[in-house]
Amino acid sequence: MHDVLIVGGGQAGAQAAISLRQGGFAGSVTIIGEELDPPYERPPLSKDYLAGDKTAERLALRPPAFWADRNVTLLLGHHVTAVDAEAQFVTTASGSTLGYGSLIWAAGGHPRRLPIPGGDLAGVHVIRSRADVDALTADLTVATDVVIIGGGYIGLEAAAVLTKAGKSVTILEAQDRVLARVAAEPVSRFYEAEHRAHGVDVRLGVGIEAIEGATRVIGVRTVTGTIAAGVVIVGIGLVPAVAALAAAGAVTHNGVEVDDHCRTSLPHIFAIGDCAHHTNAFAGGAGIRLESVQNAIDQAKVVAGVILGQAKPYHAVPWFWSNQYDLKLQTVGLSGGHDATVVRGHPVNRSWSLVYLRGGRVIALDCINAARDFVQGKALIEAGVAAGLAPDPALLADTNVPLKSLLAG
Repeated sequence: MHDVLIVGGGQAGAQAAISLRQGGFAGSVTIIGEELDPPYERPPLSKDYLAGDKTAERLALRPPAFWADRNVTLLLGHHVTAVDAEAQFVTTASGSTLGYGSLIWAAGGHPRRLPIPGGDLAGVHVIRSRADVDALTADLTVATDVVIIGGGYIGLEAAAVLTKAGKSVTILEAQDRVLARVAAEPVSRFYEAEHRAHGVDVRLGVGIEAIEGATRVIGVRTVTGTIAAGVVIVGIGLVPAVAALAAAGAVTHNGVEVDDHCRTSLPHIFAIGDCAHHTNAFAGGAGIRLESVQNAIDQAKVVAGVILGQAKPYHAVPWFWSNQYDLKLQTVGLSGGHDATVVRGHPVNRSWSLVYLRGGRVIALDCINAARDFVQGKALIEAGVAAGLAPDPALLADTNVPLKSLLAG
């Protein structure tokens, strides 16, 4: 019997174990993970690690001895296939069972695959694990033409790295602009122009029919023709890994539904991180699933607090970041449902922010090489939710007016 069993060895699972020990939890803590690596950072995979600027050792969230020193057991290379919520045990693919007092489901998700002919050919890659990037890097030693399917964060970050490495890169995006799910049009057009200026062939509104090749990819066939490719990277989203919980009876909807203490509908089972669908005050009280380091860490701390008898509900302003070329995009808040935007600064200067409003309140900012706006904008978002603060849009647009000065109303 494991007092706390954590399924998933990523950022969320690791933070849950760390927070439990930091809080003085004396019971047994076990992390069971699919990968063979101890917990490591994922965001650098499409950035510094793909570029070769960060080693596998530097990806580690903690040194190898950390886990043993804190009596956290790591069971690596195991996949949990079933959960018995009544008897309180899980079953792995090898048939072994592990009992638990509390179960923390931090299994994340798996990259969405292309449901088209050729989607499983050699040379077709995703970026989710270190092993994924190692396999991609091996193929890149002989490939010069790279096609990236998907114009989200992963695709754009990979394009920036590979273009700098001298590869010929084409981005294929099904929608009419990149970053369409997470940013408004001014940010999308800014990044499209940036990538094109670096030689990336950005194609929008593209329908893909097949990936061509006998055993290995040689091209991507679209509705208008075929693009040569020695490597294809697919970055079209994440499928939350919640099948075992759903089969056990948990309520699921784009992930597993949790309350404001990250409890699922099943007794003694929590869910955190990329797979947890929760009600978020900064999404206007709507349900949402967040794929971010911030969410993983903060939800892990919430669950640790519950187990330690120090329960506090989840309430944290979401934030994200993306590095492309010499541009650092920092996003704070959630822009979904915005009804107005304000451009702060001038995009031509490569340091500016887009402020998102709903009902006059600041709900999010995309800050490009504008770290001060990112830091000060967070307080504006919090004030909008807590006190209904609605700053003057003209002042939001004026870079001579610090955002923190608008907190007075």
